[in-house]
Amino acid sequence: MSTAAAPFRLALVGNPNSGKTALFNLLTGSRQKVANYAGVTVERKEGRLQTPGGRHFVLLDLPGAYSFQAASLDEAVTRDVCRGFYPGEPAPDLLVCVVDATNLRLHLRFALEVRGLGRPMVLAVNMMDVARRRGIEVDLSALQRELGVPVVETVAVRRDGGQALMAQLDASADKLAASAPSSHAAHADHAVSPDALHAETRRLLALAVRMPSRTARIDDALDRWLLHPAIGLLTLAATMFLIFQAVYAWATPLMDGIDAATVWCGDRIGAMLSEGPLRSLIVDGIIAGLGGVIIFLPQILILFAFILALEESGYLPRAAFLLDRMMHKAGLSGRSFIPLLSSFACAVPGIMATRSIQDPRDRIATILVAPLMTCSARLPVYALLIAAFIPRRDIGMFNLQGLVLFALYAIAVISALLVAFMMKRWRRDKGEHALLLELPSYRLPHPRDVLIGLWERAVIFLKRVGGIILALTILLWFLLSFPVPPTGASGAAIDDSFAGRIGHALAVIFAPLGFNWQICIALIPGMAAREVAVSSLATVYALSAVDDDTAAQALSPLIAQDWSLATALSLLVWYIYAPMCISTLATIKRETNSWRQMGVATLYLFALAYLASLSTYQIAVALGAG
Repeated sequence: MSTAAAPFRLALVGNPNSGKTALFNLLTGSRQKVANYAGVTVERKEGRLQTPGGRHFVLLDLPGAYSFQAASLDEAVTRDVCRGFYPGEPAPDLLVCVVDATNLRLHLRFALEVRGLGRPMVLAVNMMDVARRRGIEVDLSALQRELGVPVVETVAVRRDGGQALMAQLDASADKLAASAPSSHAAHADHAVSPDALHAETRRLLALAVRMPSRTARIDDALDRWLLHPAIGLLTLAATMFLIFQAVYAWATPLMDGIDAATVWCGDRIGAMLSEGPLRSLIVDGIIAGLGGVIIFLPQILILFAFILALEESGYLPRAAFLLDRMMHKAGLSGRSFIPLLSSFACAVPGIMATRSIQDPRDRIATILVAPLMTCSARLPVYALLIAAFIPRRDIGMFNLQGLVLFALYAIAVISALLVAFMMKRWRRDKGEHALLLELPSYRLPHPRDVLIGLWERAVIFLKRVGGIILALTILLWFLLSFPVPPTGASGAAIDDSFAGRIGHALAVIFAPLGFNWQICIALIPGMAAREVAVSSLATVYALSAVDDDTAAQALSPLIAQDWSLATALSLLVWYIYAPMCISTLATIKRETNSWRQMGVATLYLFALAYLASLSTYQIAVALGAG
């Protein structure tokens, strides 16, 4: 049969923490793309695969689900796609249900629900290497006989760990090709009662699984310490502290290299162009603006690397368990921890991750405080101001700049808990919301999966730089460069520009905060993306320089000369609170389907930002930092 035929559609489905996404990465590698399902903000990951037999598949990595009795939007999407009912999404030709060999007591129940759909299916028993190390014996042939579907072994973290699945896909493709298209286009969904599912799961476990103990000794030993009410919290605090120290200490050499490359590029291209608007646009606008943002990519990737590693290791659900009591007192739940931690990278996926929170009140509260988490887009601003005003020196074994960064993150977390507590008191919600959470087995993060995650984040960041930030940088350059000042005018040309006039007008409002007109200009494009504020400042200072030597200086020493410490502290505090990202506000509107909730978030965050910056500046001036 010709391999040029249309590829079959294959959907990977399974519980969270089953290794489904790791298997998807193994099968597709870099041949994948990420989007959203039509009409919702649930992430859609699709890739392509060619088997050794020459068969072509389009793979879909469905959101993790515990049951088709959907308790979240993610589970509803998975259920509807598997049934072939999702609008605009073709029904899958084949389902591959991925289960964790070390946790079949939980995962087999969902596999039975998938089988009940009546669609062609393969059961992939993943993490068989870990199961063998723990002495767990899984009789795959018995499972295949009892379930009536092909059962294969996979080890998603090994390069050859998907060979058995690939061979089975070839065999399944032959059967699909031989059958009439209509025979697997739609199938009845045979609903089974929960009691019957539990009884069948117990029967299968008794027939096919031999477990020496319910959990591995190493898991018990680690949990004894990491879930301890005192030692566990100290360990979590130390882990977070290490992350922020590493963001500064490890990224510095890479940032220095990017900075040098940006300066070299600007000098070389500037020397090739004659003086005029085109040279100013390219050197002062595009290169200075984009270079001022790209330089912070190493710090962002280091932060993401830690978050991905903690997620892969199985530690994040335990952190959620540890913090549940504290977060419940603040009006949240332990389930809010992972969305809020994700918001340290970007508030948009953090807000989207709240779909796993079943209680509507907890979900709304988490959405409203998620923008307070210090997202990676704030990091360029923090790094710029800390480098300019905080000396680079060690205090004992710690880096002073890293300590300041940690303090900014800590203030954001404390503020989020206080805001959630006030929401709880205002709504007078006294209800108890129990936390039901699966604690997966510990595992070593696989470098391939972490690297793929970092690559995806880097591409997203660079697309923002190449798209919206580039467009805003060019627009800002235009506003800063035109109209041309009249002949004989004294002072910098920027004073007569459109942006200069806007900045001077806004300076009246923000003067009590210590903001000058250059800062006011940077706040405007920062509404689209926070990191644009740095490129905006770089463009403003490049164009407002009185001579070429001043314009050639790096931004950090320029603001150190031009701003007071009180102004820098005020701006740092402003960025802890201000909702300077339209994407975040739009996501709040989509996830809550409420203009009111978006308005509440905007108003309270701006109010907090203004009052906190005002207090910081006035206190700093009173203490002599002005």
